[in-house]
Amino acid sequence: MPETASGSDSDSDSFTPQEIETVYRVIAQRRDVRHFVPGKVDEAVLARLLNAAHQAPSVGLMQPWRFIRILDAQRRAAILALVEAERGKTGDALGERGEAFLRLKVEGLRECGEVLVVALMDRREQFVFGRRTLPEMDLASVACAIENMWLASRAEGLGMGWVSMFDPVALAALLGIPAGAKPVAIICLGHVEKFYPKPMLEMEGWEQRRPLGEMVSVDGWPAAEAGQRTA
Repeated sequence: MPETASGSDSDSDSFTPQEIETVYRVIAQRRDVRHFVPGKVDEAVLARLLNAAHQAPSVGLMQPWRFIRILDAQRRAAILALVEAERGKTGDALGERGEAFLRLKVEGLRECGEVLVVALMDRREQFVFGRRTLPEMDLASVACAIENMWLASRAEGLGMGWVSMFDPVALAALLGIPAGAKPVAIICLGHVEKFYPKPMLEMEGWEQRRPLGEMVSVDGWPAAEAGQRTA
C-alpha cells in the first residue's frame, strides 16, 4: 500500500496558534469507538493512517510494529469468536462486576469497515538499544504507533477502537504469526454516526477519569500513596 501522506520535513519548525489548538482538540476528542455504521474506509485514507502509525517514535528506531489487514469475512468471524470467548472469561474473572461488564459493548468487529491486527515483531531480542533494562519498550513503541493512528483517525472523522480481549496464542495461530512475534491489538476502524461526548466507559458508569493532580508528584512518589502501600 503506498504512502500518500506527507511525513517529510516541514518548511517551518513552528505552528500557528490555530494548528496548535487543533492538535489539543484532536487529543481531547479521541475516543475508543465501539459503535460503527456501514461503509468502507477509503483506501487513500487508510494509507494515510498507516503512514501516521509508521511515523511513531520507537526505541532504538527498531520499528517493532507489524500490521495485518483482515479482508476475509471468515477470518474476521474467527477473530470475533476469539474475542467473544475472552469476553466470557473476563466476565467470570470480574466476579461481582461480571454482569455489568457483560452488558458493555466491548468491540465493533461486526460493523466496522476495516479490521487490522497489530503485532510485535519477532527477533526482538536482537535489539538492545534502549531495551537492556526495559525490554517492554518495544510494546511502548507499538502503543505510540497505535496512538498516532487513533489521533489521525479522529482527524479524518473516522472512529477507531482498540480491542485487547483475545488469547494472543490463539490469534497468532489463526494468522500465521511466527514464534517470537505477538499480536497486541485488534483495531476496528470505520464510520460513525457520531462520536461519544466523553469516553464510553465513563458514560456507562464503569469508571471515571481521575484528576490530573492525583497523577503528578514532585521529586518522588506521592507520600500519601506510599504510606497507603506500606500500611
